[in-house]
Amino acid sequence: MKPVDQEAEQDAWAGRKKVIDVGGLDLAYVEIASAEPPLVLVHGFTDTSRSFSLLAPYLSGRRLIIPDLRGHGASKVGGGCGVADFAGDIAGLIRTLGLHQPVVVGHSLGAMVSIALASRQPELVGGLVVMAGTLKTGFAPDHPLVTGVEALRDPILPADPFFEWWHQCGPEVPRAFLAGMAKDASAMPVARWRAILEEIHSADLTAAAQAVRARTLIIAGGRDPLFDGNHQQRLLKEIPAPFFMAMAHCGHNPHWEDPALVAAAISEFAGPADSFGGASKPSTS
Repeated sequence: MKPVDQEAEQDAWAGRKKVIDVGGLDLAYVEIASAEPPLVLVHGFTDTSRSFSLLAPYLSGRRLIIPDLRGHGASKVGGGCGVADFAGDIAGLIRTLGLHQPVVVGHSLGAMVSIALASRQPELVGGLVVMAGTLKTGFAPDHPLVTGVEALRDPILPADPFFEWWHQCGPEVPRAFLAGMAKDASAMPVARWRAILEEIHSADLTAAAQAVRARTLIIAGGRDPLFDGNHQQRLLKEIPAPFFMAMAHCGHNPHWEDPALVAAAISEFAGPADSFGGASKPSTS
């Protein structure tokens, strides 16, 4: 694969977005057209579709649909900001675009959203990839995310020291990408950060996980400061018969730190492009 000019790529990302009406709510998304079946990539808390911009080049040959969740990026806010609201939007996006049972890849909050979607509307989901996810956050009042968000004040600056912790990753992740992520996140008002975090903190997806019938791959970072091995063991216990891939060298954002390996696992799990056959078990575990 040819080297990517990250500054140019990140500068151009917002201009690639389309907007679609989903149940009366304008949702922004990036589409990379290619072979079916499609992949729907769902980002995490305060991120945008940009979160998958490092991964996308390694998934060339596949049709990618990468939305901004409501209240994030270029998508409108909507009336609610709970996991069920986000899942309903993704269901509406799949229906509106006429996608046939895509594999849904969710990261962090997006993983929670994807589990909720797969449990409530299984007919829409052809496969599920849960990356750096959890069923219940269990954050204590002194958790760095809780205290960090509480300390934020409007306007949030992209250079706020909080982003050094929030977006922590290995030195191999391009600085232009991280600057773009901080710019996107800082555009959200503090009140929205807090409202969404409260909804995430109150969510318990145990019953939803037990109801998942889609083939599922769990990808976990061995150095994840948010959702450690205990969270991953709970996912493995509650989701029926998942495949599992541990990435010991990665933190909370494996698709930033090792996008080539993540893409290879997703591609193997999803099966060949232009095929609607069953998924196979990733070779790395």
